[in-house]
Amino acid sequence: MPQTLTATTASSVVITTEMLEKAAQLARDAYRPLWTGNSGEQSTGEAVARHLDATITLLDTDGWTRTWSWPAAPDNVLPATDDETSVRDMVRTLLDYVREEDSATARNSQRTVITALGYIGGTEHGDPDTRDIAQDVLNVLVQALTDNTDARFAPWAERLHRTHADITALLTAGARFARTYGPGSPASEPTAA
Repeated sequence: MPQTLTATTASSVVITTEMLEKAAQLARDAYRPLWTGNSGEQSTGEAVARHLDATITLLDTDGWTRTWSWPAAPDNVLPATDDETSVRDMVRTLLDYVREEDSATARNSQRTVITALGYIGGTEHGDPDTRDIAQDVLNVLVQALTDNTDARFAPWAERLHRTHADITALLTAGARFARTYGPGSPASEPTAA
């Protein structure tokens, strides 16, 4: 009987042990090593898992949005200036406008999963290598899930019917995959002959 990962909320995405094993095979067959980042250094499975776990926490805290779009138009409009407008008045008006824009953006602080992964890459929970490797891990999971080696995580995550629970389920599966198959895990250790 397949073992299924469960998210904290209902998801239409079903992650099985067999699917994780299929993703591991895809990773082994990949053109370039999955666990080596653009720095040329290898990241541990635990480091990538921490990145994915922190991404889940960030999305749960800030909120998730399927795709990002510009905030609604601001309520106020910059007034026209004329020869009588002082530089001081122009700067004050411009600063008020920027503050209003910043406030509107802060009210709509939800993140896409890709921006959340990127944000974590600049914190104590990750770096650019763990960000890129996490996305590669998510790519092989989506390929195994969809049975399509051309599939990629970012477009999968932005599908119209995708939910926060679906994203959380795949991120959770990614963390499990990294801990199970990544460098430093028992599954990644060479076996004695």
